[in-house]
Amino acid sequence: MSLSDLSELLGVPLTTLYAWRHRGEGPAGYRIGGHVRFRRVDVEAWLASCAESSSPAGR
Repeated sequence: MSLSDLSELLGVPLTTLYAWRHRGEGPAGYRIGGHVRFRRVDVEAWLASCAESSSPAGR
C-alpha cells in the first residue's frame, strides 16, 4: 500500500507518516522505484504490537 493508503487507513496525516519514517517509527516500509510502499501484513503486525504495548498489565 502507498503512504496515502496508510494515511487513510490509520487516520493520520501524511506529515505524521513522514515524521515516523524519519524517526524509524511506524510500520516497516520499502522503497520501490522512488516510492514508499507498505505490506499489509507489516502494518497489521505493527498495529498489534502497539495494542500490546499500550494495554495495561494484568488484564
